[in-house]
Amino acid sequence: MPASLHSSHWESPDILSTIGYDSIIHHLNNGRKNCKEFEDFLKERASIEERYGKDLLNLSRKKPCGQSEINTLKRALEVFKQQVDNVAQCHIQLAQTLREEARKLEEFREKQKLQRKKTELIMDAAHKQRSLQFKKTMDAKKIYEQKCRDKDDAEQAVHRSANLVNPKQQEKLFVKLATAKTAAEDSDKAYMLHINTLDKIREEWQSEHIKACEALEAQEYERINFFRNALWLHVNQLSKQCVTSDEMYEEVRKSLEMCSIEKDIEYFVNQRKTGQMPPAPIMYENYYCPQKNAAPPGKATGPNLARRGPLPIPRSLPDDPDYSSVDDYSLIYQ
Repeated sequence: MPASLHSSHWESPDILSTIGYDSIIHHLNNGRKNCKEFEDFLKERASIEERYGKDLLNLSRKKPCGQSEINTLKRALEVFKQQVDNVAQCHIQLAQTLREEARKLEEFREKQKLQRKKTELIMDAAHKQRSLQFKKTMDAKKIYEQKCRDKDDAEQAVHRSANLVNPKQQEKLFVKLATAKTAAEDSDKAYMLHINTLDKIREEWQSEHIKACEALEAQEYERINFFRNALWLHVNQLSKQCVTSDEMYEEVRKSLEMCSIEKDIEYFVNQRKTGQMPPAPIMYENYYCPQKNAAPPGKATGPNLARRGPLPIPRSLPDDPDYSSVDDYSLIYQ
């Protein structure tokens, strides 16, 4: 049979002691403090997730990342930035979810606080009543013991005056003894009445103690179960965030698999080509015999442009009208 609070947290032999009950309350206070600490942890984690999500969102939307890329790699980068944006949104959503879980935990703590307050009020009243009746009983006991001593003293006084001749003195002693006996009997009855009342209050306190322990044990069971489930849910949410992020990054990997280096280079060639012919070689030009219609330096005149041959050697031919003969001093005919 599992141990229970009421079977293992009775008070000490001192009837006024509350050590067992105080131990339970102290443990429950620590449990409530632990829930508050986890609640604060969730709120802080939510702030971290929100701050990270917003920073990631700003990075994705404002920071250039390969903006001059072209074709397939450009499309992969667009998918990458979109998925980073999606991951950022997921972190912001996770922050909202964590704040909601923290709110539920706070509501649970407050609900248990109100429930426990009722139990604590009942037990405080029972402890106060028990302490008050115990004090009355102890006062009655002192009076009872004093009256018994007074009666014993009166009896001894009567026995000592047995040989006295004065009847008036003896009569006074007998009256005093009778009065002491009556007072002792009355105090005995009062003492017994207080004892019975105290025992009745003790039984009532004992019953309330058992009820309180059972109620507090049920609360502690509920608290541990709630705390455990909250922690389980929290790590599940974190795992889900990781899975969701990986699914988004998988879309980036798929887009990268579609990248083609050859297509990107071919795309660049087709979109940015400037010509298919290289520049022509620079030809030698004679200062004294420039060629007509010569091409500008570095510009090709045709695919099969040949290099010029050597300059012609002038000849003195009398029948050639294009030249003058130096030997015969002939002139050029117009």
